[in-house]
Amino acid sequence: MTYTALALTAVALALVLDLFVVKTRLVTRKAFWTSYAILLPFQLLTNWWLTSRDIVIYSSHTILGARLAGAPLEDLLFGFALILSTLVLWVYWGRRGFNPEK
Repeated sequence: MTYTALALTAVALALVLDLFVVKTRLVTRKAFWTSYAILLPFQLLTNWWLTSRDIVIYSSHTILGARLAGAPLEDLLFGFALILSTLVLWVYWGRRGFNPEK
């Protein structure tokens, strides 16, 4: 499976979790997109740092080829999926009064 396919799958799973499984519907809210806009520059900075120092190297066979801040565009998809999934679970567990100390 290519990195592109994995990234698209991650986004699809995060959207299904948000819209249909947990039903937090964060992607329909302005607050989510504002939060994402705040986090995105930090993701780009981290991607640039990791790729410019060859800490992370991508095979050209598995990516589309387009890059932003040194990293493949697919990294933005993974970042989006990670942020969305984390916030969905945060809201879900917050509504249920999740307490890890119990």
